[in-house]
Amino acid sequence: MEKSFTIKDFGDRLRELRKQRGYSQEGFAHAVDLDRTYIGGIERGERNPGLKVIIKIADALEIEAAELFQK
Repeated sequence: MEKSFTIKDFGDRLRELRKQRGYSQEGFAHAVDLDRTYIGGIERGERNPGLKVIIKIADALEIEAAELFQK
């Protein structure tokens, strides 16, 4: 049985994509108009972002939101 996609997996994927694009957490937080500590919480799997935030993140990374859910 395949393991389901978790909030930690989402955070890991966000961190990977953010770093690939050369963003620091602070710079990325500024780009998506969110607090740096909130982005850090998402990346650590401590926060569960809503759909509006997921779309803002995807737009800033110039990807489709579904790409954030790929392992």
